[in-house]
Amino acid sequence: MGPVRLNHAVLFVADLGRAERFYTEVFGMAVAAREPRANAVFLRLPRSGNHHDLGLFGVGPSAPPKQRGGIGLYHLAWQVDTIDELEQARKLLAEAGAYSGESSHGATKSVYGADPDGNEFEIMWMLPRAEWGEYEDSAPVDRLDLAAEVAKWSGVSTAGSL
Repeated sequence: MGPVRLNHAVLFVADLGRAERFYTEVFGMAVAAREPRANAVFLRLPRSGNHHDLGLFGVGPSAPPKQRGGIGLYHLAWQVDTIDELEQARKLLAEAGAYSGESSHGATKSVYGADPDGNEFEIMWMLPRAEWGEYEDSAPVDRLDLAAEVAKWSGVSTAGSL
């Protein structure tokens, strides 16, 4: 087996309409497909080459809530192309009431949030590969000085071909 990359993620949500609004309004995703028989919607990011990047399956409000620290998915990480986009993501998450924190992992700079069902996610920007240096084999969890990172890296594209 030789996977190349993760193609999409699928989440169970309590309220399908609420989750769809969150991901279309905050992430700018578009509906790629609907499957009413499964109470599901499939969403695509604007610059994605995938059929869909995120599947949402509505399971109803009686489903038990996600337990932080329990077995299962911790978070999804969405990569942005520039540090400027990361700064914008932090602003949008704060405006949506979804922002939960930020950190520097050396080679990556991250902001965090959660959707209305408590599914956590990371929005991250990666340093240019040639700049990883000491972070080649480490992933610290340090304070992020986003203003300093924007001043240093503004306009630098690192996501590769979109």
